[in-house]
Formats: sequence, structure tokens, C-alpha cells
Amino acid sequence: MWDTFMAFPAGTLAAFMVGALVLNFTPGSDVLFATASGIQGGPKAGAAAGLGVGIGGIAHVLATAFGLGALVAAHPGVLDVVRWFGAGYLLWVAWRCWRAPAPSTSSIQGALRPSVAFRRAIITNLLNPKVMLFMLAYLPQFTNPSVGPIWQQILILGTLVMTTGTIVTAGYGATAGWLGARLARRMGVLNRVAAVMFGGLAAKLVLD
Repeated sequence: MWDTFMAFPAGTLAAFMVGALVLNFTPGSDVLFATASGIQGGPKAGAAAGLGVGIGGIAHVLATAFGLGALVAAHPGVLDVVRWFGAGYLLWVAWRCWRAPAPSTSSIQGALRPSVAFRRAIITNLLNPKVMLFMLAYLPQFTNPSVGPIWQQILILGTLVMTTGTIVTAGYGATAGWLGARLARRMGVLNRVAAVMFGGLAAKLVLD
């Protein structure tokens, strides 16, 4: 696993982390849940919700790594199909981000106690099929059979994106606990930034 990590080109990892951070900072359902939890339960509840999101994401990473890895091993052409699917999905994500209204925490059910926020965040993430779809669409774009086993590459990339995602989401939740509803009113602009980035990634997949 370490050899596979060391074999990653620095440019590939840098491009991956830029896209991952854009994803992490985009106020999606996980961020909104952590934000609402922070507003309703304070910084500890918001941070606990962010940690729960990260725990739930581990299952998505494992499923993506071993399921997709087995398919690619048996049918190498599957990776190309997934890449094209990924380009289309990223365009769809960009369109949804661009059209998304400013988020409102009034419609999100948060949690008052950190333990409840943690548990609900895990369940919410596990039951969100969009997380798995994004993993399938995004992670394979940065893999290369010459670097090492595909499943190892996806585990490494998935661990990186889930680690940064957990930190960022917990940060959103904790900050919301300190700042209250003012944070929610300022998150909408991030949707437009994310739309441009995701659209650029989709274009790169098609042109390369």
C-alpha cells in the first residue's frame, strides 16, 4: 500500500486534493446537517456530526475500492466506461450546484446532543446514494494501472478525501455552533465556485 502511495505522481495527487477540497467545502447535505447540528446543539454537536459523516464515508470508500477494483481486474475496459460516466456525472453536479439556492437550515433536522448528532450523521451518510455515486465518479479519474492495484489507489484517495472532508465538515459544524444562523446565509456563493470547478474537471476528462 505504501509503495502504491509513493508511486502516485505529485501532480496527480495535487490535482486530486484541489478537487477534493472543493468538494469538502461545498455546502452539500453533510455540511448542512453538521451546520444545523451546530446551530441547534452548539460547537460539540456540530463537530460530532462532522465526525459521524466521516465514519459513514468509510463504508462508501471500501465499497468503491473493492467493488470497482474487482470489475477493473476482470474487465479493464470498465475503467474507461466509468471515466465517461464520471464526466457526465460531474457535469450534472456542476449544473445542480450552479442552480442551487442559498441553503436554509430551517428545513434540516439537526441534533441537540453530540451523541445524537454523531449517530444521525453516520446513518444519513450511509443512506445517501449520492456519496457512493460521487466516489465512483470522482476517485477513478485519478487512478492509473501503472501506479499499482486499482483498489489500493482508491483506498488511498478515498482515505485522503474522507480525512479532509471530516475535518472540514466538523469545522463547519463547530463554527456554526459559534456563529449561529449567520453562517448559513453566507454559504450559497460556494455553490457557484464548486460548479465552475466540477465543470472544469468534466471538461478535462473529455479532452484528455
